[in-house]
Amino acid sequence: MSTPLHVVLGAGGGIGSAVVHELARRGVRTRAVQRSPALDLPPGVTTLAVDISTTEGARAACADATVVYHCVQPPYHRWTQEFPPLTDAVIDGAAAADAKLVFADNLYLYGPIDGPVSERTPQRPTSRKGAVRKAMADRLLQAHNTGRLNVTIGQASDYYGPGGTRSVIGAAVLPAVLGGRTVNWPGRLDVPHALHYLPDIATGLVTLGERGEADGQTFILPAAPASTPRQFIEQFAAAADSSARMRGTAKPLMRLVGLANPEARELLDIWYQFSHSWTVDDTLYRRTFGHTETTAPDVAATATVAWHRTHMAGPGVG
Repeated sequence: MSTPLHVVLGAGGGIGSAVVHELARRGVRTRAVQRSPALDLPPGVTTLAVDISTTEGARAACADATVVYHCVQPPYHRWTQEFPPLTDAVIDGAAAADAKLVFADNLYLYGPIDGPVSERTPQRPTSRKGAVRKAMADRLLQAHNTGRLNVTIGQASDYYGPGGTRSVIGAAVLPAVLGGRTVNWPGRLDVPHALHYLPDIATGLVTLGERGEADGQTFILPAAPASTPRQFIEQFAAAADSSARMRGTAKPLMRLVGLANPEARELLDIWYQFSHSWTVDDTLYRRTFGHTETTAPDVAATATVAWHRTHMAGPGVG
């Protein structure tokens, strides 16, 4: 019997890279897939550079896989156009390989709510991106329920950590902290906001890939208790031995910023996550798979700052 092969699609992104490193840590045979040649991968990981948005590319990427991790996503401002057909190609590729598919999802499909988000929260997206995420999740679970392939979904809020350059934290907060500039946070500074640490996301997704209890189910992945943006910006500043200057950005100002910045403009679509408390309830995951420790926030902040200093050095950084 051949050794099980786990395939990570989008291995060059924050979540995909973290999953590759977690699989390597567990000694799992791993293939890392991305469009361009992979860098900074653990020893023993094989690589494949292919465009998985095509059926041919997705089938080549997933060939011989036991588990496939769907961690790839289009540019943030092109989700509506590109994400659904890309996910359809991934479904086809995983089904052709008779592999289990683990989808790295977020929380947009739930829309604005009062209280923590859980798997029991009604899925009533009010944003374009939320509607796209719900449609994809529904399609994936339908593929599972019809027997086309085995699917499980792991959900996380905004993420940060080594390799996480495309999130709000990685793109806006850390460059400002390391560069000695004021952090412009979208929305309010003093309402709780859940963050997921990338290595913790990876641990959760790989567990979903390995455990049969996850099949056909959706789980919010374990996260440390939510703090406010003010508190976690101060945590990053302490880890960087930097001053913690910050200001909240009101929605009208974000609209102006968005005129020139498509990434900032897209945040308006999910503004409810930044204007009100946004927290998660990960009880179902912990109850299903046992008590799960998450990385202490100060340890996570130190590791994240160290990675950004090493890999993202530039004028005023490091």
